[in-house]
Amino acid sequence: MNQNQPDGKKQIALNIVSSKSKHKGFGAGSIDLNNMSPVIIDRGEAKIDIGAMHAKSKVERGIKFSASKEDVPNGRQVWVVWVAVDRTADSRFYGGATACEMLIDEEAKRGWKILADHVNRMDYALKRRFMLDELGGEEKTVLKKLLISHNEEWWNASPDELKQALES
Repeated sequence: MNQNQPDGKKQIALNIVSSKSKHKGFGAGSIDLNNMSPVIIDRGEAKIDIGAMHAKSKVERGIKFSASKEDVPNGRQVWVVWVAVDRTADSRFYGGATACEMLIDEEAKRGWKILADHVNRMDYALKRRFMLDELGGEEKTVLKKLLISHNEEWWNASPDELKQALES
């Protein structure tokens, strides 16, 4: 989202309003997704694909998803990794990262994923958690390479928990 809205308008963010809190006007209770990036790991490559924010990454387009793995017997494993960037007074760093599995069968135009899991894992990344244990060695290697090449200063300032989680 562009933070500089025309005509002096306030920035619009995803608003979360619950019965536990009293809504206090424009933007109250909002979640800022500006510092969240989805990374798609597929066929030995890791790429940032902003389309995944709305389940429209390159690999997801044209695919009908099911909540049953049995519906995708020939699917290949694809990962979405939600990466949250945080900041201190001195620098920015990778503050949270969580991985979610999908199966994609492009020929059959079928796929499997648990949408609730993807949403929860995005939330966990926003809450500065690291959940990367399910990734294999190759996936960890390409993710680490992407994060370092994207911004080595951010990588160097990131918590040791992330660096240890991505050791093959």
